Amino acid sequence: MIQFFLASTLLFAASGRPMVDGPAPAFEGETTEGTLVKSEDLKGSWVVLYFYPKAFTPGCTAEACSLRDGFADLQAAGVRIFGVSLDDPKTLKKFKTEYRLPFDLISDRGKAISRAYDALGIGGLVASRRTFIIDPRGRIAHIFDKVNTKSHDREVLEVVKKLKEKA
Repeated sequence: MIQFFLASTLLFAASGRPMVDGPAPAFEGETTEGTLVKSEDLKGSWVVLYFYPKAFTPGCTAEACSLRDGFADLQAAGVRIFGVSLDDPKTLKKFKTEYRLPFDLISDRGKAISRAYDALGIGGLVASRRTFIIDPRGRIAHIFDKVNTKSHDREVLEVVKKLKEKA
């Protein structure tokens, strides 16, 4: 039994799936502001990379608005936030404007970022709801596989504070 567990753990780790304490997969994407964001340019910062299925849906709107409402506290904690979905740039720009989101959204139409972060859901048609906290060294410090869309800002802030205390 222990051999099976060890073998499956090694296989899982070797699969390239992002793991806590492992390196955050490199990415680049165009933001709603028309700028190119590259993971290598974010080193030295705490980064929240959150994936969500579809703009303007109830859960995704609640999650984005939660992060918007907690943005000042997250920013004061030194966190940079980026939302990622497979929506086209025009839709994301409209979503950002309508809900007054103070952080950038990234359109991942080619699915490269979502694939790298193992964040594709429903047969690869949408991003799954996952959030990654990336530390200033470019390593994954925490993964949220389950998200409370209405209080995600507080979940993230609490984890970031704990991580910073340990650092």
